[in-house]
Amino acid sequence: MGTISERKRRDGSIGYTAQIRRKQGGVIVYTEAKTFDRAPAARAWLAKREKELDQPGALESAKQEDPLLSEVIDRYIRESIQPVRRTKQQALNKIQKSTIGRMRCSQIASQHYVSFGQSLKVQPQTVSNYLAHLGAVVLVARPAWGYPLHASELSDARIVLRKLGYTSKSKQRDRRPTLEELDRIMEYYGIPPSRGNKRTVPMRAIIAFAIFSARRQEEITRIRWEDLDVAESRVLVRDMKHPESKVGNDTWCDLPPEALRIALAQPRTSDERIFPFKVTTISASFSRAGQILGIKDLHFHDLRHEGASRLFEMGWNIPHVAAVTGHRHWTSLKRYTHLRHSGDRFAGWKWMDILAPAPNSSSPA
Repeated sequence: MGTISERKRRDGSIGYTAQIRRKQGGVIVYTEAKTFDRAPAARAWLAKREKELDQPGALESAKQEDPLLSEVIDRYIRESIQPVRRTKQQALNKIQKSTIGRMRCSQIASQHYVSFGQSLKVQPQTVSNYLAHLGAVVLVARPAWGYPLHASELSDARIVLRKLGYTSKSKQRDRRPTLEELDRIMEYYGIPPSRGNKRTVPMRAIIAFAIFSARRQEEITRIRWEDLDVAESRVLVRDMKHPESKVGNDTWCDLPPEALRIALAQPRTSDERIFPFKVTTISASFSRAGQILGIKDLHFHDLRHEGASRLFEMGWNIPHVAAVTGHRHWTSLKRYTHLRHSGDRFAGWKWMDILAPAPNSSSPA
């Protein structure tokens, strides 16, 4: 039989701990305990749980490892050969610190996942991202380690949260910088930094390269000199973002001539990368420039959208643009088909000769 003990908590309230011990051959082979605020609730749980354990095979099933969800996440990160990227790491850390992170696998049901999703004070698409990162852990926990964590419970919760409007797909951004905004940003990065505010990152070159190459921030900072195929005007993009796999997803992408020209203009250093800088540094600098200049709602990733839009406006077709952007599925580029052939708005852009002087030309001061 189980026991119920009354204990005084630090805050002065009383907790009632129901504990079950099962013996085989005089040896304790299984223990389980749960604390309640009220004695009747403790007694009800104890009676229900002991009845469950009396069922054939129930004790053997209960004896399996039943760690906290936070511990499962730790193991997932520790044993994953593929490095867990920053955004996913941040999401998993938040889950570990939440109420559900402190629950044991066997205790977690769909309603707990639903409560977690509802507790997040973020946009619906961000809630979807949290559940997607958590789903990667849940999917391997049972088949890989035998933990009583059921993927069907999370699947049911995702359906509920979607129906209730707590989750949604990410919204497509259509923000494009104006040439006037880009001029102001470029001028800003040409101003010598004030004392104690050193700017060593060549933001002008990185911004221009992002536009003309249509590459993401992380991809730009991973490009090595050996990844450049100058003869074919293309670049090997390592670990390109993909819904199913990122690590090892190395893809050759065409480089428009302006992008290749900017890359070749960069100084060679001891680092094997062309742009050897941190993504967080680039992102923070770009955001800070926008705030100082009063340019609203412009993200660095919008430069990739600008690059793709430019190519379509120049009359390129979907396969040609996809060879630059790296999109495997052309459906992702159908959003650009409304753009009409209007020419290259960056033709004669003054910053090209400043960033990457053409042969036999002099660069403006």
